[in-house]
Amino acid sequence: MRNTRSLTRSPTAAAQRGMSLIEIIIVIVLIGAVLTFVGSRVLGGADRAKANLAKSQVATLAQKVESFQMDTGRLPNTLDELVTQPGDAAGWLGPYAKDSELKDPWGHAIEYRAPGDGRDFDLVILGKDGKVGGSSYDTDIKYE
Repeated sequence: MRNTRSLTRSPTAAAQRGMSLIEIIIVIVLIGAVLTFVGSRVLGGADRAKANLAKSQVATLAQKVESFQMDTGRLPNTLDELVTQPGDAAGWLGPYAKDSELKDPWGHAIEYRAPGDGRDFDLVILGKDGKVGGSSYDTDIKYE
C-alpha cells in the first residue's frame, strides 16, 4: 500500500515563496511603459483624425461658397453670409452652412479671404495651434 502522506505533502518553503519587491517593481515599470506607448498612439490618432477632418472640411466649405456664388452672382463678404441671408444677396437659397461648420476641428474660426491669392477666394485652417505656419498638426490647411 502506498503512503498517503506523500500525496498530501505540503510544498517546501522555497516553492511557496512569493514575488520579491524587485520583481514587483519591474512588473509595474513594464506596465507603465506599455500604457505610455498605447496612450501616445491613441492621443496621436485623435490629432491625425482632426487633421484629416480639417482637409475635408475646407473642401466642403469651398463648395458651399461656390454654391452661394452661383445663386447670388457674387462671393460672400464673410462666411457668416453662408448661414444668414445678407440684405443685398438676391437669389440667396441658403442657409448653405451651419455656424458649427465655420470652425475648424480644434475650435478656431476658419479664415476666409475674397479675393484670394491667385484665385477668387481662399479658405485657410491654421492647424492645431491656430497660428500661421507650423509643421505636423500645426501646419496650415488651404483650399486648393
